[in-house]
This record gives sequence, C-alpha cells and structure tokens, in this order.
Amino acid sequence: MFEYNFNMALTLALALVLLLLGRWIKSKVAFFQKYFIPAPVIGGLLFSIFLLVGNSTNTFSFTFDANLKTLLMLVFFTTVGFAASFRTLAKGGVQVVTFLIGASILIIFQNIVGVSIASLFGLNPLIGLAAGSVPLSGGHGTSGAFGPILEAAGATGATTVAIASATFGLVAGCMIGGPVARRLMLKNKLKSSEAGKVEFAMEAKKDKGLKELSEENTFRALVFMILSVGLGGIIIELLGKIGITLPNFTGPVMVAALLRNIMDKMNKEMPTEEIFIIGNIALSLFLSMSLMSMKLWELASLAVPLVVILLTQTLLVAIFVYFVTFRIMGRDYDAAVMCAGHCGFGLGATPNAMANMEAFTSVNGASVRAFFVVPMVGALFIDFTNAILITTFIELIKKFLL
Repeated sequence: MFEYNFNMALTLALALVLLLLGRWIKSKVAFFQKYFIPAPVIGGLLFSIFLLVGNSTNTFSFTFDANLKTLLMLVFFTTVGFAASFRTLAKGGVQVVTFLIGASILIIFQNIVGVSIASLFGLNPLIGLAAGSVPLSGGHGTSGAFGPILEAAGATGATTVAIASATFGLVAGCMIGGPVARRLMLKNKLKSSEAGKVEFAMEAKKDKGLKELSEENTFRALVFMILSVGLGGIIIELLGKIGITLPNFTGPVMVAALLRNIMDKMNKEMPTEEIFIIGNIALSLFLSMSLMSMKLWELASLAVPLVVILLTQTLLVAIFVYFVTFRIMGRDYDAAVMCAGHCGFGLGATPNAMANMEAFTSVNGASVRAFFVVPMVGALFIDFTNAILITTFIELIKKFLL
C-alpha cells in the first residue's frame, strides 16, 4: 500500500484546492445551490470518497497534519463568542428571547432522541449526540469541532456521523419548512398585512448598504481574535489544573463574549464585519480539512441506526415547530413564517432558514418580524447556547451512561 503523510503546508494547500473545487462545482450544480450545501463540504466529501476507494482496495492511504485545523476551529468558534452581545439580545425584545428559549428546548429534545435511539441499538450514547444537536442545530462547523471531542471520549466514527448528519439536515430542513408553514397558515386562515409588506420593503432597502472594510479594522479584528484565542487557552489550562475539563474552544468563546459585552458597555464599536469575515474563511478551510480526512468506511456499521435517528429527528423538528414554536411565537402569520425558518436552522443552518422564509413570503406575503427574529437567533445566539448544552450532555453521559 502507498502511504503519504501531508505536512501542515501541504494539508492547508490541499484544503484550499478542495475548497476552490467545491465552489466551482456548486456554481455549476443547481441542487447544491438550492439546498445551500457548503462548498468545502462538496470538495472535501469528494476527496473522502477518493480515500474510501484507497481503503477499500488497500492501495493507498493518506494522513494529514491536524494542528492548523485545530487553530482554524478555535478561530471560528471565537467569532461565536463575539456574536453573543447581550445588548443586541435585549434590543430584540421578548420575541427574540422567546424564540431562543424555544430553539434551546428543541436542542435538548434532539439530544435526548439521539442518545436514546443510539442506546437502543447498543451504540455508544455519544454517537447519539453526533446525530443530535451537534450536526442539526449546530451544522457542519459544530460537527467538525465536537466530532473529535466525542471520539476522544470513546465514540468511534463520531466526526463522520456528525458531518453526514449535518449534510442530511441541510436538505431535510429545506424540504419540510415550507409544507409545515403552509399547513399552519391554511389551518389557521392566516394572512400577511399590507403594512408588513411596506415595512418589509423598507427594511430590505435599508439593508442593502454595506460598511466599507478597512485595513485598520481588519487589524483590530485580528487583535481581538488572537487575544481571545490566547487568553482562552490559558483559562482552559488553568481550569484543567483544578480538575475542570472543558473543550478547548470554550475558553476563547468566553473571552470573546466578555470582550464584546465590555465594548458594548463602553459604547465602543467592534469590527464585527471583519471578525465574521475572518471566522467564515477559517470555517471554510476547517471544514475542507475535516471532510477531506473523513473516514467514510466507519459509517458502514452505523448506516441503519443513523437513518433511523435522522428520520426521527426530522419528524421531531416538524412536530416541535408545528405544536410549540408556532404557539409560543404568537399563533399568527409571523409565527408561521418563523416556523419555516426554524425548520431550516433546526435541521440545517441559518441560510436554509432564510431561504425557507424567503420562498414562503414571496408567495404568501411579507413578515418583518420573522426576518428580524430568526436570523438574530440563528446567526448570533443559537451556536452559543448549543455549545453549552452539548458540553453539558457530554459530561452527563460520561458520568451516568458510560
């Protein structure tokens, strides 16, 4: 068998090539565009299939340097911390807080369902988390970050399961969002108001302006990011010495959240656009690295349990959104639109939520409230609460079920 070990530079170069390949393929294939399949997922998955061929035929094998992947993961999650602005949350009012609570409750149910079914099949309960809120409410970024943590705790193949589940969720979230919202609208005879349409148009026009990026703000963003990663690492190390073990990204997230809220309190502007651009680039490269090294052959023994878990999770989201989200968000047309969005990021990602709502409102009428509440929770706060809940579930499973 031919074996080759990619060093850090070659690992990064290959990840970049696969990212570019994924972007090119996505631009040519309508299916990938419709369901918002990330470009690094496309390129990385193709390479992992190539690795599967090598493993199956026993002809070649590659290994990759993981140090840079860890750094990119820390950078991405640090942006999650910078998004956790309590002032922004307060501005959103009761609706944002209510929707965030509802989404967090769904996360808990997703993990309970995943762990329960995995246990019924005699699997490590942590595999249930890898097919729970880690990939579904979390997406590919959270999957790539928590997969290795779950594997280190004994859940063999957790990263592969999580990435596969996240990809399934992107498609499923788009498929059920519209039908659920339409059923709610017809059953309750809901309509969009004309005032909402005018207000929606004004909001859309206002949002077209983008702040010009600058070298100074980019440098400031890097300063905030590097300080958060460094100080966060020290915090994790100190906590470890007193017996408190946390995932290594939680330190940077906590520091970033603290810095963000200190700056808000001082009425100082954060270079948030630059921070999120850096985070998105880091996420793309991180995902490319994670998927290109994915061991697809580990899915073989988990195929049937994984299908059962994911189908059950899809049904869970549809039922929860229909009976819970709709009611707590006001039982009106705006609530129905939010349900379409919740299906999107409850199984997939925020872009899926936006696509669901845009498709629904383009036919049935606008909803300003939904387009304010859903992206604020989906893009800014849900990753933060999801990470906390996942970490809590991991510790509880390790304590009581393993």
